[in-house]
Amino acid sequence: MRTKLISLTLALVLSAGIAACGEDDEPAAGGGAEAAATPTPTETASEAGVEAIVQAIGKDTGAKPEVPAPQGDPPPELVIRDIVPGKGPKAKAGDQLSMQYVGVSWSNGQQFDASWDRGAQPFAFQLGAGMVIPGWDQGLVGLRKGGRRLLIIPPEMGYGPQGTPDGTIAPNETLVFVVDRV
Repeated sequence: MRTKLISLTLALVLSAGIAACGEDDEPAAGGGAEAAATPTPTETASEAGVEAIVQAIGKDTGAKPEVPAPQGDPPPELVIRDIVPGKGPKAKAGDQLSMQYVGVSWSNGQQFDASWDRGAQPFAFQLGAGMVIPGWDQGLVGLRKGGRRLLIIPPEMGYGPQGTPDGTIAPNETLVFVVDRV
């Protein structure tokens, strides 16, 4: 992981240096579409932050996962990553789901909620019925029983500009959930 990040950073620095050294206005050989495909530093930081979380999360769905403090800028869109694939039919709208979860704020890395802390009682709800935030209704589609999934939910799919009434989740907070379907 570190080697990949160093290689990507080196490639970005070299390509920026070569572009800055040129005195003509001609695009570099192989430019055009390739230049447009180069990720911006924000995209790279977001992806690196997501990968760091994925790598740190354990695969034991019988135990509360430890979620590391996120690093860098949050991703701008909903991120869905299966940590443990699970078995059986995929969850779909209308299904009754039972979940264990841990929720962490991206901005400060602090846990704001966890079903595991309430006597490990799973949280039950109907998928797609608006009983949970949109990031869950969309992000849990396809999760199989016994599966563990990482969800990184942008503010507009979480609690938005108002946050939670009790202040547990700040306005415009990106949310990180590790969710186990039981």
